[in-house]
Amino acid sequence: MASLRYESQVRPALVEGQKGYHEVTEDIVRPIEATPSRAWWIGFLISVGLLIFGIISVTHEVIFGVGQWNLNRTIGWGWDITNFVWWVGIGHAGTLISAILLLFRQGWRTGVNRAAEAMTIFAVMCAGQFPIWHMGRVWMAFFVMPYPNTRGPLWVNFNSPLLWDVFAISTYFTVSLLFWYSGLLPDLATVRDRAKLKWRKMFYGLTSFGWTGSAKHWQRHEALSLVLAGLSTPLVLSVHTIVSFDFATSVIPGWHTTIFPPYFVAGAIFSGFAMVQTLLLVTRKVLSLEEYITLEHIEVMNKVIVLTGSIVGVAYLTELFIAWYGQNPFENWAFMQNRVNIFSPYGWSYYLMMGCNVLSPQIFWFKKMRRNLTVTFFMSVIVNIGMWFERFVIIVTSIYRDYLPSSWSTYYRPTIWEIGFYMGTFGLFFTCYFLFSKFFPVIAIAEIKHILKKSGAIYKEKMDGIEKVSVEEFASEHAHVHEHAPHAAH
Repeated sequence: MASLRYESQVRPALVEGQKGYHEVTEDIVRPIEATPSRAWWIGFLISVGLLIFGIISVTHEVIFGVGQWNLNRTIGWGWDITNFVWWVGIGHAGTLISAILLLFRQGWRTGVNRAAEAMTIFAVMCAGQFPIWHMGRVWMAFFVMPYPNTRGPLWVNFNSPLLWDVFAISTYFTVSLLFWYSGLLPDLATVRDRAKLKWRKMFYGLTSFGWTGSAKHWQRHEALSLVLAGLSTPLVLSVHTIVSFDFATSVIPGWHTTIFPPYFVAGAIFSGFAMVQTLLLVTRKVLSLEEYITLEHIEVMNKVIVLTGSIVGVAYLTELFIAWYGQNPFENWAFMQNRVNIFSPYGWSYYLMMGCNVLSPQIFWFKKMRRNLTVTFFMSVIVNIGMWFERFVIIVTSIYRDYLPSSWSTYYRPTIWEIGFYMGTFGLFFTCYFLFSKFFPVIAIAEIKHILKKSGAIYKEKMDGIEKVSVEEFASEHAHVHEHAPHAAH
């Protein structure tokens, strides 16, 4: 009887409805083959408009210099680096869902991993721009590359965490891109084989790299997936750890703390899962994929959000405790006067951060709330606003009041060009996501088919029926044996 049980019947189905293999292909490929809807065009054109605004803002900054941003001698890092850390964090959920959950054989990842991986790629593309444009003289960006040069004994500073960022993020982007694209190959071949237009057949024929679905191809695909998952898993932990070293290796009160690496990683997964929720709730509605991105997927991701939100809350309290316990007057001032004091210039941002990141996710302790789509969408937006303010609080409130009161900065506000640059990265992110959702399968067809016979609703119903019959047979046999036992003993 145990051999009949493929998966715990307690877990709800991950594919709802009476779905066979053909229906899975039809449902997921339909948005690619159909003409773009009006909603798609509206969203796409808004994204392109934001992207153009961002390009104008960056061009203005390059022509006139970083002085176009409201940075000064005290606040050398403002919106730019805040947004950099925020976007890097957004990119963490995709690799976590893909790599770590693949290694742990978690079936629920299959409905959401493709969109999450794409989100990772686009988020890292957005994040990587901020340090480059922050250089001011952007044409000197190649100076960060450590290669033997003809400019004399000029090498990058290998002791600088900013250089470690270059290696960490470029490696993370490369591995994530390979992981995402290698997973796409079987699905691109499916779209190629169904294509009726010549350009589609050529495009998907080129992008599928001659995939035939042979046993050899599947064997190599499986091996490559496991190798890339093994490489990606430490990268999930290392990338945001290294980003945290930008702050933790300094001596600025509010920054130099050993709790930053795990605290930043938990915060990154927290914000990344919130962004995945935002995107998937819209995607499942617009593309009619409710039977593949189910309430079960939404609920499991909300469990991760409440867990990581609680870890972040513990980190906040630990910071306050260490500021008091360490008896460093400068550290105490940075936390108690610049942040906790609600009457300080930026006190409001600290309490906004605490409310969004620590208090609001606790609503997900209730199952009814975890499975409520409206609450989930609203909360996913709230969490990402809170995580943006966390980075803003760490960066700006730690440096706007220096050791010397005479050098205290005025109230920091971003200029229109800083806001434009940030909006432009949203434009880039959503333009890429809209194109991805139109030309590529948003859900991994091959992986859904792989779990269909153990997690599909129709198959779970069959298994329940078989198990019920098996249990009844076992019970009747047991009763029969019990009935004749005394005679045997006699």
